[in-house]
Amino acid sequence: MKKILTIFIGFLHDLAAGCWAATLLAVYYVERVSLKNPALRPELAGLKKDLFYIGILCICMVLLSGTGRAFTYVGNVDGENAEKLKRRMLIIKHILLFLVFGVGIYWQYKMVYG
Repeated sequence: MKKILTIFIGFLHDLAAGCWAATLLAVYYVERVSLKNPALRPELAGLKKDLFYIGILCICMVLLSGTGRAFTYVGNVDGENAEKLKRRMLIIKHILLFLVFGVGIYWQYKMVYG
């Protein structure tokens, strides 16, 4: 059961991250369309807000499923030295991804709320 749960949580984690990236690109695209067609701005403003908040929900899902992944982490599979390196690389990866998510949310916010 734990293996199934580990795989499912990992799937949710990756899916939510991909959906967040999709909302980021969608807000960017809608912003470009609204800049080219000022008459559509009022109608597109609601769509941009909806996409922004869906993106926030996706980030919450990434954080929640990431917490679940931490509890279902299978350690010491490749040996002690490899495990230390793997953990260090995971920390670095998550710091970089945290920055990417932060910049992305800020960028979305600026496009939606100006």
